[in-house]
Amino acid sequence: MAKQPSTIYVCQNCGGQSRKWQGQCLDCEEWNTLVEERFRPAAQPGGVGRAMFSGVRDSKPISFGDIESQDDARTSSGIEEFDRVLGGGIVAGSLVLIGGAPGIGKSTIVIQMADKLSQNGAKVLYISGEESERQIKMRGERLNLNAENLFILPETNLQTIMAETDKLRPDFIIVDSIQTVFSDKIESAPGSVSQVRDVAAQFMMFAKQTATPVFLTGHVTKEGSIAGPKTLEHIVDTVLYFEGDRHHNHRIIRATKNRFGAANEIGVFEMTNAGLIPVGNPSELFLQERPEGASGSVVTVCMEGTRPMLVEVQALVSSNKSASGRRMAQGFDYNRTSLLIAVLEKRLGFQLAGDDVFINIAGGLEVDEPAADLGVIAAIASSFRNLQVPPEVAVFGEVGLTGEVRGVLQAQARAREAQTLGFKKLILPASNKSGLEKLLGIRVIGVKNLEEAMEELF
Repeated sequence: MAKQPSTIYVCQNCGGQSRKWQGQCLDCEEWNTLVEERFRPAAQPGGVGRAMFSGVRDSKPISFGDIESQDDARTSSGIEEFDRVLGGGIVAGSLVLIGGAPGIGKSTIVIQMADKLSQNGAKVLYISGEESERQIKMRGERLNLNAENLFILPETNLQTIMAETDKLRPDFIIVDSIQTVFSDKIESAPGSVSQVRDVAAQFMMFAKQTATPVFLTGHVTKEGSIAGPKTLEHIVDTVLYFEGDRHHNHRIIRATKNRFGAANEIGVFEMTNAGLIPVGNPSELFLQERPEGASGSVVTVCMEGTRPMLVEVQALVSSNKSASGRRMAQGFDYNRTSLLIAVLEKRLGFQLAGDDVFINIAGGLEVDEPAADLGVIAAIASSFRNLQVPPEVAVFGEVGLTGEVRGVLQAQARAREAQTLGFKKLILPASNKSGLEKLLGIRVIGVKNLEEAMEELF
């Protein structure tokens, strides 16, 4: 029988294993990501995991018809925008992962949620691996929190955490952060692939067996993804990402995975001295500083999950002395920008080869849906011709390579959002116009191609 190696080398990016060190991981092809770890044989059945906490129910087959429905069994977090991202509230036994850059507000939102839950009589355990109980108390006082049923546990050892959890029996658990917690049964440093994967698996087992919701906060890499193995995102039920710029006072929580609700749903918050304040109407937030009488500014209607949102697309076309112009996009896909510029040149005869073209989604929002194509093209044409698009006009629609304007999903919800905010004219794909003629106070115009759109805009 072959002897097992005493050490293995684990990739900190993808979790791939190798018996010897090498400069590049053969699985994900990343460089200098292999870290030496002590070999740990597989746990015996009934050993690690099930003995870590009591109250584990026996697993046995259950008929689908005998399972009690949990469709309405959601608990409100006390924060309306956070409930929206979760799909309507907190599901019993769910494991939620919240990721974001340092200082963006992960700890703030979870302690505000803990305060709201404790005010409703729930017992919340806040496990902190990065701050002491006094530091958390200072932050809570700054946010004017008065959480009577909030218990703080500054601990990083998983076995100690499970023992204290077994004694306290909390209704909700918050772990800040998952990368700081380690298991002494694994001979590797905290934050390594093996530690993060096994600790998350233990919390997942605890959440499912005891029906206790668990919230994990996670660090992100310089690329913006959650640090640790990609399997971490597969273990949890919901993955939430914090988006936003430190130079802006608003933050966006986006659900990239949700087993209990719609994915790509977003919640918008405003960062203040009193913490994160939910924004009920994000469209007004993103349009409140829109310039008047300026060319290159167009309002388009995007869908973020199930919510329509009006955003301002800004474009700047300036002459360049060199033979080829620069292309730059912020908040919009760069390759999609180049494609739309090519359509403008080919189908409408715009000479943009020697001009610099800059695209910006005002407010720091990331827009990645094709329905913003018509807004981007309208903004570029407005800046190129130095003609203003009327401020009461909003547009949306996907643009094809032949210059046609294609229909998009949920056109009625988009149109109603534009109507609510007082827009008088809406330019959209002709295939989406049906059923929108009855909207009061707004003129709906359907266009089939870019030529018709330009005639209506200018």
